[in-house]
Amino acid sequence: MARSPSSPAFWRSPVRGPWFTSVLGVVLLAGITVLFVTGLVSYAAYNPGLSRVNDMTPDKGILGFYLFSWPTDPAWLYRLTQGVHVTLGITLIPVLLAKLWSVVPKLFALPPARSLAHALERVSLLLLVGGALFEFTTGVLNVQLDYIFPGSFYPLHFYGAWVFFAAFVVHTVLKMPAAVRNLRRLRAKEEGRAKEEERAKEEERAKEEEGDLVSPDPAEPTVSRRGALGFVGGASLLLFATTAGRSFDGVLRDTALLAPHGGADPGAGPGGFQINKTAAYAGITAQETSDDAWRLVVVGRTGTVRLSRADLLAMPLHSSALPIACVEGWSTSNQWWRGVRLRRLASMVGYENPSDVLVESLQRHGAFRRAALRANQVADPRSLLALDVNGEPLTADHGYPARVIVPAAPGVLNTKWVARMTFGEL
Repeated sequence: MARSPSSPAFWRSPVRGPWFTSVLGVVLLAGITVLFVTGLVSYAAYNPGLSRVNDMTPDKGILGFYLFSWPTDPAWLYRLTQGVHVTLGITLIPVLLAKLWSVVPKLFALPPARSLAHALERVSLLLLVGGALFEFTTGVLNVQLDYIFPGSFYPLHFYGAWVFFAAFVVHTVLKMPAAVRNLRRLRAKEEGRAKEEERAKEEERAKEEEGDLVSPDPAEPTVSRRGALGFVGGASLLLFATTAGRSFDGVLRDTALLAPHGGADPGAGPGGFQINKTAAYAGITAQETSDDAWRLVVVGRTGTVRLSRADLLAMPLHSSALPIACVEGWSTSNQWWRGVRLRRLASMVGYENPSDVLVESLQRHGAFRRAALRANQVADPRSLLALDVNGEPLTADHGYPARVIVPAAPGVLNTKWVARMTFGEL
């Protein structure tokens, strides 16, 4: 007689059980909490409350309660938080898949609800599984720059994260007592301190709580639970080793085999460091960036100023050592930028005390061709309208004739091919 997935005997792996599920759950509890926090921090880094051009989720409402003005110190802040977010997310994929495999019998268990607590657990589990698959899938696709899903990545990932984390919290609250008991029982058993009677009671309780996981007719084991955990850990370690290099330069970047930015840096020389968009991709032509054609338009309280690249080079120039870090998780080490301070440009149009600024690119289409910066970012002496990098003029792909560079800001806010800057309250 054929068994259905709702029958406990259908799932015969002897690896499934309270201990295996609990260990994976504890790892995910720590990892997903870090992912959620660093994801929220990443969204805050865009300063979405400053301007509509920065706000990728305009209908977030109360979900934006935590937003704050993004700081400029330390300069490597976004490089760290987003590097951790993406690298950890990819590293946890084997743990997530193993956890989903370990609890799949519970998705088919009948009756659907044995009590109110059981009903809440089943609903949270469905949202948890769906949310986890959605968040990890869209995140990996974004890292690979494969936008095959409908709609914008930012709102999809943002709202999906809140749905997933809400289910995660509910499920954790419901299952934490059982997980703690399972881990304590394992520790006591290993140390030989558990009384037989007490251990029997604990095991009986575990069977009642996790009855859907333990097969009444297990197949012959082909691997131990420790071996299965070792396999999962090895897979995670492999993904970490082939992803983490995206946050470094040189040889380590070459180890990021699963990252679209893991290969050789573009070109050689002073401009030979990582980029996302080339000038050709953005539709920027040599004709419109030539010395004869290009002018920077600066607008403010006292009027409008038009500056050629030669005019900018004749102004007091300053240098800053700053990295570039992008939402996809890749970053570069410090590059030496040289240009005019943003607060100097603000003063030219009537703002002795730096104000917010709207920066517009020559790029005509695509996200973040316009970006807003807060007054604290403009005021930082390291914030530049960069003209040179590493001792040479900017290359076309790095934003020639001028680009913005701001400490700790996401890469997309460091606008390339700058055409216009409007200072004042946004």
